[in-house]
Amino acid sequence: MEMKEIFKRYLVFVIGLYFLAAGIVLIIRSALGTTPISSINYVLSLNSPLSLGTCTFIINMVLILGQFWLIRKNIIEILLQLPFSFIFSAFIDFNMMLTSELHPANYGMSIALLLTGCIVQSIGVVLELKPRVAMMSAEAFVKYASRHYNKEFGKFKVYFDITLVTLAVILSLLLTQGIQGVREGSLIAACITGYIVSFLNQKIMTRKTLHRLLPVWK
Repeated sequence: MEMKEIFKRYLVFVIGLYFLAAGIVLIIRSALGTTPISSINYVLSLNSPLSLGTCTFIINMVLILGQFWLIRKNIIEILLQLPFSFIFSAFIDFNMMLTSELHPANYGMSIALLLTGCIVQSIGVVLELKPRVAMMSAEAFVKYASRHYNKEFGKFKVYFDITLVTLAVILSLLLTQGIQGVREGSLIAACITGYIVSFLNQKIMTRKTLHRLLPVWK
């Protein structure tokens, strides 16, 4: 593979990270909860002086350490997650800053913002997966854990997401005696994002379509 093509693939991947971060932030700004993958990070950021991006980076480091515990090979692939975790966390803080004045006036606007966030996040997921150059720490952790415990990836991902939300609720109760960051929007996002990703991947953002925009894939 030529260096120019490798560069383009990584460029698409980084663009995907930006959309993914922007989608997560829009869901948070809907005030209807957050995504399972960012639930613990969000609770930590609400109850500490650390930003959401910083908390996201810390959790990603925990997941990377978990991968080293699960598997003793693919070290380069795991270490490659470090710089992308930093970039992703920076994108989150940047988008939190950009949307600091975004406050939905009513429940209808909150739903609209939530759905917009789900779509933007789904675009990010597709752009992250298409180049096949790297994985973010959460997805990589699920991949290695599912192999380690001989479980199907999709099912293990559901268990993983449920565990994250449960831990976020417990953490929130311990810190505030209430539930923060987990609401009906969290359930909606968890239920529809996969379907949106599948639709975009198969019908809209196909390799043929992306090749017209950025000739990365033959």
